[in-house]
Amino acid sequence: MEGELALLGKYIGAGLATIGMGGAAMGVGNVASSFLAGALRNPSAAAGQTAMLFIGIAFAEALGIFSFLIALLLMFAV
Repeated sequence: MEGELALLGKYIGAGLATIGMGGAAMGVGNVASSFLAGALRNPSAAAGQTAMLFIGIAFAEALGIFSFLIALLLMFAV
């Protein structure tokens, strides 16, 4: 019974850790939509902001990858 309860806790914890992946997806969407809104307002400045777009997307996606890693560690470690 104790082993099943610990397994249940691992799976619940892993499921809760994956909430961060949804947050990262919303963050990437916000970065991209803000860039698109700014590019449509001032198309001449859009070319200078693409590097910042990719940096913002990379940072937001890194948080999703970290939460995925935590979920995998909770499920398969120890």
